[in-house]
Amino acid sequence: MKHLIIGGLTASLLALPGCYGMTRQESMVVGGLSGAALGIATADVFNANRNWTVVAALAGAAAGSQVAVNQKTNECAYARADGRYDVRRCN
Repeated sequence: MKHLIIGGLTASLLALPGCYGMTRQESMVVGGLSGAALGIATADVFNANRNWTVVAALAGAAAGSQVAVNQKTNECAYARADGRYDVRRCN
């Protein structure tokens, strides 16, 4: 299991330069999909039931689509489907 996690992290680090040159919206989509995939993989590692797998995927997608964090005010900017941003307290 340890080798699988290390391999996955290494692959993600090697893929990171591929995001260079993407538009902001493209990077949010990739981040959301990557976050959802990571949530599903984490739920699978812990042998979670189907409901928790869905929750983990949604949480991962939300975290992956996050575009900015203001540390002073504890506010985060999240991408919306219509191209606007929703600024609210970080989860």
